[in-house]
Formats: sequence, C-alpha cells, structure tokens
Amino acid sequence: MNNIAISLGNITKRFQISDDPSQQNDQIRDGYFYALDDISLSIESGSCTIIAGANGSGKSLLMSIIAGLEDPTSGIVITNKRIGLVFQDADAQILGETPKEDIAFGPRNLGLSKKEISIKVDGALAKTGLIQKANFPSRSLSGGEKRRLATAGILAMNAEIIIFDEPYANLDYQGILQVNNLFKELLSDAKTVIILTHEIEKCMALADKFIVLFKGKKVVDGKAEDALLVDIESYGIHHPLKKKVFKLEDLLW
Repeated sequence: MNNIAISLGNITKRFQISDDPSQQNDQIRDGYFYALDDISLSIESGSCTIIAGANGSGKSLLMSIIAGLEDPTSGIVITNKRIGLVFQDADAQILGETPKEDIAFGPRNLGLSKKEISIKVDGALAKTGLIQKANFPSRSLSGGEKRRLATAGILAMNAEIIIFDEPYANLDYQGILQVNNLFKELLSDAKTVIILTHEIEKCMALADKFIVLFKGKKVVDGKAEDALLVDIESYGIHHPLKKKVFKLEDLLW
C-alpha cells in the first residue's frame, strides 16, 4: 500500500430524481440517477494515469470526489498525499495580477513566512518554466502558460498528486506541447499525474495506466499500451489507431 497514491473502493454517487416511468436510461434505478456506479481503482505514486470518457461519463465528478470537493453517496477514498486540481478553465484559478503574485497566494494563506513564500514561488516558477513571465500580467499569458501557472500555484503548496481536467481544451499546437512538457517535468519530479480527457491521442504515450468511464461505470482499467487493443470507440472515445492514413480524406474522423 506504500506505493499507492490513491485507492477508491466502491464509489457511488447518486442523485434523487422525479419518478417518471417513461424515462429510458440505464443510469436510473429506483428513483435515483447514478452518476457514478460502484467504481473501485488504485493509482500508484509517481505514475501518469489517463481517465477517459465522453462528456457526461462522470470524469469531473470523480475528480471532485478524489480531491475531497464532493462526498460520494457510498464508498471510500484513501490517500495520504496532498492533491491539487487544474481545472479546464485555468482562468478561474488565477487570482494574482502577475504569476509571481498568483503563486504566492496559496503559501501566504498557509501562513508561511515571507522568506518561505519567496522560496516556494521561485521554485514553482522554475519547475513550470515561467521565470521569464514572473512579472507579466497573468491574463496576458497563453492558454498553455495559464495551465502551467495554475500548476505552479499547486506545486507551491506541496501537492504530490495533480489532477488535470481536460487540459487540452481550447489550446493550439504550441499550447499542447507546453502542457505535455509540463507533464514530463512533473513525472520526472516523482509527482503523481492524473489526466481527465477524451483527447487521448495527445497524451497516451505519457501514460502508465488507462481508465475509461462510460455512463458512470468503469469499463476499462489497465496498462496504457493494452488499451489500444480495446474497442474504446464503443464508449464514445476516438481511437488514435482506428485506421491507417493513405490520403487526405483518411484524416477525417
């Protein structure tokens, strides 16, 4: 258990709904909508895990439960490590006028001394490659840089597990490269990285483990390379090896 960063046991999250017999939905039972249904899994420390699923599969809700922002209806979450979240909308996590001010926000709230805050801020800026942008207006950063800034704020508070919710949303090619380089840096620093995404072709090569949620249930859980042999398209996820490309029309999904 020492090498396990997170362990989930039989996590279920359900919401009471109006009783309508005409509703045809296999997530509805006995007057409840089961957003997450009896999910168990474990994630090793220092690993990279992709949790994939189409919109509405339960990825973001599961993230909130893992991070302690939401309570499950039943089940248990076990972790002894600090968890940080980088939301899909990184702008929502930016509070400081500059990256330097923004990163200092968390350590300051933890009651650290000015010297300790300075060390934390400088270290987080270095790890995320934002030293040159330390005093730039935070809102002027690119999408990829904003995600790095959100991550820097988490690192400054000593998070060992970092969860990214749809990290490639609204990013151009350079932004995608920046985010993937950030993942590599975090993994080289022995952080545990969890990526919630449906764009698996962008990060599959970084992953140790691959999990798929479908209609609130866990349907795939195994090594990343083995997942390429699974019919993930039946769960609403584009398969990166679906077909070989011989002409331009073959690129169309």
